[in-house]
Amino acid sequence: MKKVGIIGVGSYLPKRRLTNKDLEKMVKTSDDWITSRTGIRERRIVAKGEKTSHLAIRAAQNALKDSGLNPHKVELIIVATATPDSSFPSTACLVQKAIGAKHAAAFDLSAACTGYLYAITTAKQFISTGLYKNALVIAAETMSSIIDWQDRNTCVLFGDGAGACVLAVVKHKGIISDFLEGHGEYSELMSVVVEQTRHPLDGKSTSGKLPYVAMRGKEIFKIAVNSMAHAVKKAVSKAKINLSIIDCVVPHQANDRIISAVAKKLNIPKEKFFINIDRYGNMSAASLAVALDEAVKAQRIKKGNHVLLVAFGAGLVSGANVVKW
Repeated sequence: MKKVGIIGVGSYLPKRRLTNKDLEKMVKTSDDWITSRTGIRERRIVAKGEKTSHLAIRAAQNALKDSGLNPHKVELIIVATATPDSSFPSTACLVQKAIGAKHAAAFDLSAACTGYLYAITTAKQFISTGLYKNALVIAAETMSSIIDWQDRNTCVLFGDGAGACVLAVVKHKGIISDFLEGHGEYSELMSVVVEQTRHPLDGKSTSGKLPYVAMRGKEIFKIAVNSMAHAVKKAVSKAKINLSIIDCVVPHQANDRIISAVAKKLNIPKEKFFINIDRYGNMSAASLAVALDEAVKAQRIKKGNHVLLVAFGAGLVSGANVVKW
């Protein structure tokens, strides 16, 4: 089995900023309430006509530039997203066309906020077994398209964005261990609700409320903390290293309180966690992808560092990776 590592990272964020002060004008909430309970101060929102594929393409181009890999040599494209432009064609195929990766296999993967780790782990298997030499992994979301903007409990949490990485065979570094897990018994705690189902053969045309995110935040909190801590312990154990040698933790950015609780449960100083939730909110699969890119650019992650990636999301699903940078 070949060693596989991340050889390039990139991200892209929409230009429009939606601050907590802006939200005060839309729903009954306040900047203090949102910041104190979530750590979020603003988030990015796509412009009119801007889609998930547009964000994915820009993030992919930035990651390819960072890696030095020619788009024509990309062999596999995986896009992790819960908000594709449409059911088909896949967002991955739209990216393939835009960047000119004519020889690549391409497909989407859905694992909500944990999608980036699921996609990285999936791509790693293709490369380590020798089927492909490299892979372009992207996480892109337009969460604003499935938010009920009259629900103050959810609309304050989410934002839009995309991040990407390039995987390839490496010699002396790479992804040391992976751990993925599902918790389907809790699936009802967070879901996309569709209030009416279409029955095209019954001769009736209905126009109900658009699909939107519904969640039971208080119940999710404890499960999120426990499952993330469990995933970390499993990944570190599989890597056969001590948790104390981890240099940087890049977690899913859902809630600053969740991150603090995970740090406390694992007895890891919070200073080791890279956090950018204050600027972007929860971008689902894209959160970890953007955070990883920014951590590298900010030199919070350097050559030789042991990096821990961990996430939790709707499904419910969780996962963690240990990477030697």
